[in-house]
Amino acid sequence: MPDRRAPTLVLASASPRRYELLAQLGFNPVVRSADVDETALEGETPVELVKRLAELKASSINHTNSELVLAADTVVCLDGKPIGKPTDKQHCIDMLMGLSGRSHDVVTGVCVLRDQEILSTTVTTLVCMGAISKMVASQYWDSGEPHDKAGGYAIQGYGAVFVTRIEGSYSNVVGLPLYETARLLEQSGLIL
Repeated sequence: MPDRRAPTLVLASASPRRYELLAQLGFNPVVRSADVDETALEGETPVELVKRLAELKASSINHTNSELVLAADTVVCLDGKPIGKPTDKQHCIDMLMGLSGRSHDVVTGVCVLRDQEILSTTVTTLVCMGAISKMVASQYWDSGEPHDKAGGYAIQGYGAVFVTRIEGSYSNVVGLPLYETARLLEQSGLIL
């Protein structure tokens, strides 16, 4: 359990998944959603993108000396390129058809900011998908689950039926790699 004398943890994200993952570690963070431009810079790799965005999100949050800010950014990459979140049903079906029977990377940047000290890391997980039919992809969209999910699926929900295996951190695919996040929090003074 976290040391209650430690700084207050601020989550720079409105993601319920990230909040729930931090709750698994015993935290009840204050939520202050970061609003930043998430457009990739020209020539920026997915790893560079998520690291930059996590650091930008953390530094954009107003905080006091008694607060520690945690921010993260996750992208799903197919053939080395981020594919974003689905904008509508057809876009989601197209995304899932692109992922069907193939592997892709889920890349997350995590940043912890305390005072002016920034600690950050990136984590990549390989996800292998089985075959997905257009009919199943359409029904999946209609369930509502993939509407705001990077890559158009949620591994922690029904979307898990599409995944044949992963190599790396499961919690990273959900949205926050817990092992690496815990190490950053410890380095910043929070005792787990």
